[in-house]
Amino acid sequence: MVNTLFYKLANWYFTKNALPYWIILLIDCLIIYLSTLFSCVVMHRPGYVVEYFFEISALTGASLIFFILAFRLFHTYSGFIRYSSIYDLQRLALSMFTGCIMVLVALYIFRTENWLFPINGRDWALMALIATMLMFSVRMMVRAIYEKSMNPKGEHRIFIYGVKTGGVGLARFISDQPQYEDYEISGFVSDKEDSDKKYLMGKRIYVNNDNLVEIMKARHIEALMVSPLKIERLRNNEKLVNQLIEANIKIVFVSSSEEWDGSTPLDHVRLKEVEVEDLLPRAEIQVDMEANGAQFRNKVIMITGAAGSIGHELVRQIAVYKPKKLVLIDQAETPMHDVRLEMMQKFPYIDAQTVVTSITKIRHMRSIFKEARPDYVFHAAAYKHVPMMEDNPGNAIQNNCYGTRVIADLSVEFGVKKFVMVSTDKAVNPTNVMGCSKRLCEIYVQSLNKAIVEGKVKGITQFVTTRFGNVLGSNGSVIPLFREQIQNGGPITVTHPDIVRYFMLIPEACKLVIEAATMGKGGEIFVFDMGQPVKIVDLAKRMIKLSGAKNIEIRYTGLRDGEKLYEEVLNDGETTIPTHHPKIMIAAVREYEYEKAKEDEDILLELSYTYDDMAIVRKMKEIVPEYKSQHSKYEKLDK
Repeated sequence: MVNTLFYKLANWYFTKNALPYWIILLIDCLIIYLSTLFSCVVMHRPGYVVEYFFEISALTGASLIFFILAFRLFHTYSGFIRYSSIYDLQRLALSMFTGCIMVLVALYIFRTENWLFPINGRDWALMALIATMLMFSVRMMVRAIYEKSMNPKGEHRIFIYGVKTGGVGLARFISDQPQYEDYEISGFVSDKEDSDKKYLMGKRIYVNNDNLVEIMKARHIEALMVSPLKIERLRNNEKLVNQLIEANIKIVFVSSSEEWDGSTPLDHVRLKEVEVEDLLPRAEIQVDMEANGAQFRNKVIMITGAAGSIGHELVRQIAVYKPKKLVLIDQAETPMHDVRLEMMQKFPYIDAQTVVTSITKIRHMRSIFKEARPDYVFHAAAYKHVPMMEDNPGNAIQNNCYGTRVIADLSVEFGVKKFVMVSTDKAVNPTNVMGCSKRLCEIYVQSLNKAIVEGKVKGITQFVTTRFGNVLGSNGSVIPLFREQIQNGGPITVTHPDIVRYFMLIPEACKLVIEAATMGKGGEIFVFDMGQPVKIVDLAKRMIKLSGAKNIEIRYTGLRDGEKLYEEVLNDGETTIPTHHPKIMIAAVREYEYEKAKEDEDILLELSYTYDDMAIVRKMKEIVPEYKSQHSKYEKLDK
């Protein structure tokens, strides 16, 4: 009978939003009154309380006015009791201490002996201590009852990976937030063997070993929530990741948009179920962006291809450092409009000029350079899709090669301090038109830099080139394609079972571009260490598993025109020179004479307007002898 009544009462309360705050206030006032009586018993004698019961009661009742003011001051009743935490204890302690001070000050001011006599300062101090602990105990009891009443079976059982600051902070965050009330923390995971069978926050610690996933399955664990300090370790533990995915155990990270400094409370982070991009193994990239970004302050920065994946991110990262002006160029109108709106919303204080034009329009580009006088140029504009350029080599030459030449020559003409070109790993031993066109761009800017250094061309511009592979989330990436194919029920199309690619996050790649721009002195080709290559079919399988979809077929369609199984970083015979940044190396490549490079580009440009694909590609192969076509109609030119 009693149990039934208690359950009905608990269920009534816990299905409400909250008890009225005045009920909680009455409970706390009662606790203060009873604590006062008890403190007098302890500090004096039981008979003392009986003798002065009326005086003690009257004085306590009057003092409640001051305690209520203190409660109001520290917002003691602003939260739900059912979600009380250690922070509520702090507020309670401060409010009780403040209330005692106000009572003692008031008693001192009025100096009424009859009021001073029953209760002295020591009684008030003991009362405050007892009352604070009782109030907090009531709140913890309510919280415990709530957790048992509303989630008796632990609807979603989870483990937390991490037992230090990050793991504990994450556990407290999950326990304190109403949106995670259905989650029951059933244990912690540690990488240290000596942590086995120890306890943290009342929950057992399990060692991260070969048995971990089996233990999680046996305990019906639905998700592994990962401490911010353990994300990189898990990402690079491919075996554990695969085991968790196979066992249908979700992996939850702190949102990648959030950065945690390792010390501040995890009060406002966002948790998200991981996607395949989050799990690709890669080493964390550390870049001193504040030092690098200082060079852009109060400078005019031009970014070509500003609406593309890399260009748009460069805009975001550079804008943070308050350049004097941003000149943003792209021929894609709608994406440029998106960039324009983003700049107006996030960086309204920056003079951002958005220009819809082609970098090949030399007269228009000259007028832009003449007006803006940029200090730095980041050249990210290019046609990049391999099959498209394989079918349109003339356009690849006109846009990629001639466009680069236009921007490079104007940079010299108008005294740009530094020109940074974004290249690609497809420029290494190219097997397709796109890759070869980017190699031709590298040759031209390198030879121009050499000519400036040797005094053959008058100018001050330093030309720096950066090479890296695929970036996650870029336009045309396989990941969005695979995601769409899974949503449509399949099949997922992969060109070849053995094809591999390097991947890097767009923000990480752009950080390295900026770092390279800072350290570059002119003429270098900076090569980024992109970690281990990823097998595309494994990527597809993992995406299927993470999606939870069933019966999704993987279909092999054959290599596309110009596509190769693996990308390279350096040409045969080339070596690298380390830099101060472990993820950036300098490629030691052969040098080209500017006049020869210029002459070759003139011939190629003229050929491009004939739209004779074979003649264009034949000349490209002549200039870049390491260009050997694969899976392409141009293979016969290599014989």
